[in-house]
Amino acid sequence: MNDQQLKDVLARVRDGSMSEADALHKIRMLRSRMLAYAKLDHHRAIRHGLPEVVFGEGKTPEQMVEIAGRLMPHNANILMTRVGDESMRALAEAYPDMEMLPQCRVARFWRDRTIQGKGKIAVMAAGTTDIPVAEEAAATVEVMGTIPDRIYDVGVAGIHRLFGNLEQIMDARAIVCCAGMEGALPSVVGGLVPCPVIAVPTGVGYGASFDGLAALLTMLNSCASNVTVVNIGNGFGAGYVASLINRI
Repeated sequence: MNDQQLKDVLARVRDGSMSEADALHKIRMLRSRMLAYAKLDHHRAIRHGLPEVVFGEGKTPEQMVEIAGRLMPHNANILMTRVGDESMRALAEAYPDMEMLPQCRVARFWRDRTIQGKGKIAVMAAGTTDIPVAEEAAATVEVMGTIPDRIYDVGVAGIHRLFGNLEQIMDARAIVCCAGMEGALPSVVGGLVPCPVIAVPTGVGYGASFDGLAALLTMLNSCASNVTVVNIGNGFGAGYVASLINRI
């Protein structure tokens, strides 16, 4: 249940087409749905602005299909992240209208495309190999009601490419910036813009990158005070927070 669905219930009580008792029962029943292996939170959209997001790693294809089916009647938009190949095939077979984004391992229903944000969000990738993480962020931003500006392959090794996109990043109310290797791009961007920069370290790099740890430590030690950091590879978390910022 989201804000609009709750308003519809209240409006029906007001106009007499639904009793107070029926409305109370409907709201109570939607609070959560118990499965043997999961407790689905149908009130998440009211509290957070986005329905419960399903993390796919560790779940079986059958569980993913059942969870999606239970969420569908109550939520126009559904987002599933870290979806494995077998689960993606099972979801596509069960729900042909569900959108599959294999590059970033996302499956989603994006049926309500109402713009919720007040401005623009830029999603940046330092290199082409950082794009899967950036696309997870972009898919999240879209489902949460903003069409992101994608700015890819603008890392510090060819910094002139970044300056060619300066107008776009200056117009953003929040920026998601994904980088591997030494992870320097978010600090550079942070020094150019007046908005929050959400840095996302990726696991891209050679041995001493330690699967993203080097980039994470660089970002945590950024001297740009408008840079904050999420976990390695967490494009979803960055896109979610950027979307909340854009609604304020």
